[in-house]
Amino acid sequence: MTYSKAAPVVNPPKSKNLPLSLAVSFIIILFILIFQDNATVIPILGFHGVINNKNSVTQLEQGRMHYPQKNLERFLEYLLINDYWFITSQDLYEILSNQNHTNSDLFVKKKPIMISFDDGYRTVYTNLLPVLKKLEKKYGKKVKVVLFINPGALSKKSSVNSTNLSCQELRDGLQQGFYDIQSHGLNHKDLTRLSNKNLIEELLESQNELRKCTHDLDPQQKVASHFAYPYGAYNQRVQKYVSKYYLSGYLYNNKILNRSFLKNQYEIPRLTVNRQESVQDLIEKFDTTFNEKSMKFLDKKLN
Repeated sequence: MTYSKAAPVVNPPKSKNLPLSLAVSFIIILFILIFQDNATVIPILGFHGVINNKNSVTQLEQGRMHYPQKNLERFLEYLLINDYWFITSQDLYEILSNQNHTNSDLFVKKKPIMISFDDGYRTVYTNLLPVLKKLEKKYGKKVKVVLFINPGALSKKSSVNSTNLSCQELRDGLQQGFYDIQSHGLNHKDLTRLSNKNLIEELLESQNELRKCTHDLDPQQKVASHFAYPYGAYNQRVQKYVSKYYLSGYLYNNKILNRSFLKNQYEIPRLTVNRQESVQDLIEKFDTTFNEKSMKFLDKKLN
């Protein structure tokens, strides 16, 4: 009886390059994920009033913070042409808290941006709303803006010459789908200087009044769910009370939002917009693809 010698079992040598290849693969996947998600950096711009004619500007509107209607229209048109996604305060909250995964396709295809207006100036109705309607008719796309409102300053029905919005004007913009109405405190007070009692009143009464104004148009109570600090003033105590009544808080600090570095949804940064800034100045704040060719194209589209 003969026996054959069994062939030795040979273990394949371990590749010394395996860990390196895994690391490279991981980095590639990470970069793909980062660049697929356009919502990593989200510009949030803070406007106030909208001026339509320099010769008819009131004393109240002569400040640096009120923006020319013509320039604003050109700016919004640029965003529409370049397929920006006009997000609401609730959209941003869901992005930051990863609550809504159905928006993932939008992140890939579009660039999110938020356009906000503070203080409830009536020109947001008389000078901005017509522009929004005009752009929707021209492009078939709706520009939605976030209004941070002080309901204590809303004008009454009899106040024809008031510089502030009325409840009905807020309702008109909301019903037409152009306004996202949020809170800016009841009377635009520096919350850091208030007692706890008065602070709660400013926060809670503002929410109650805005929801009372829009109750039949807002069954899910998205109105007054988010808050912008008056004057951008806040501290740990203010933030604590804001978090009791609102889902997020907005600053006014001329910084751009980067989700990778934001640690607190009650410290959402906004870019300040002044009257002196041109359309080009605004766009260059956040759009790295903007160039002279883009501006010429935009001018051609408007003329």
